[in-house]
Amino acid sequence: MRVGMIGCGHISTQYLATFPQLPDVELVAVADLDPVRAEAVAADRPGVRALGAEELIADPAVDTVLNLTLPAAHAAVDLQAIAAGKNVHAEKPFAVETADGARVLEAAAAAGVVVGSAPDTVLGTGTQTARAAIDEGLIGTPIAATATMVTPGHERWHPSPDFYYLPGGGPLLDMGPYYLHALVTLLGPVASVIGAGSRGRGQRTIGSGPRAGEDVPVEVDTHVTGVLVHESGALSTLVMSFDAVATHARPIEVHGTAGSLAVPDPNHFEGDVQLHRLDGEGWETLPVGGGYLGASRGIALQDMALRGPELRASGALGQHVLEVMNAVLDSSARGSRIDIASTVERPAGVPRTEQPRAT
Repeated sequence: MRVGMIGCGHISTQYLATFPQLPDVELVAVADLDPVRAEAVAADRPGVRALGAEELIADPAVDTVLNLTLPAAHAAVDLQAIAAGKNVHAEKPFAVETADGARVLEAAAAAGVVVGSAPDTVLGTGTQTARAAIDEGLIGTPIAATATMVTPGHERWHPSPDFYYLPGGGPLLDMGPYYLHALVTLLGPVASVIGAGSRGRGQRTIGSGPRAGEDVPVEVDTHVTGVLVHESGALSTLVMSFDAVATHARPIEVHGTAGSLAVPDPNHFEGDVQLHRLDGEGWETLPVGGGYLGASRGIALQDMALRGPELRASGALGQHVLEVMNAVLDSSARGSRIDIASTVERPAGVPRTEQPRAT
């Protein structure tokens, strides 16, 4: 599968490190709003060409467009690529507006192309070991989960944090996809949500880089909570914050009738999964029970190359999660419960698998 990457910003470095490890995926072209950045990426990689975005999308040598643009551009770039007959894998969130994400899926279905969505961290051993434990019945019937992400704000370290505080940003749309992709992988799709949010400050001060000391406006809620009612009946409680300082909470916990699971940070591929059995004497660390060992960002492209429309990090999953996140924000504004219109198949589990290596 020949990939053209649009967007050569910070996150691209992680994908670029993964490409040489994927035996069925080849990077053939890159593009960026800043041509110099694209040229710098291509210069270090034989066979990779630096092109304009439209030129890359039209290039017959490109099978799949890896969309690493800013969130507000995700849907528009996806639609352009689909119109050119390309498969697409988009960074998170799948889109900003739920309706835009739906248009991407409709266009892909009409064109007969495959659409994937980050994050693919759910394909790693952390989430997949927890998934295997649930499927094996180690916690009995799942009844509830918690997902907690707390940080005092990205402006403390990011030199250009503006987009984190504009529509399409905020703690939920920025970090929520990691947690929600994991929750849907573990517990299945969401049927309805109740949300609440707050915005403690109207501006943030950049803490590093050439713009240090500059204030940026805050246009989104920066502390968001929600209760997700899964189709299975399980309840997930979500806390996503750019306001709070720290937490002792595990990133994700899943509770069942026979035990509880502590699940590692879904922003990473690996980490220990711990189980506390109903009649146990404490927490035990489970052996790795599933997932790509040693995986890194971009492993979903290999999954797409091998599985096609049956890929696990699918656009349908990304769109369902997008609808859930926007519904939580809408519920917060309305003060009422909101039903989720979409559903999605719980993605197939990943058996314990050594990450493929290119030769």
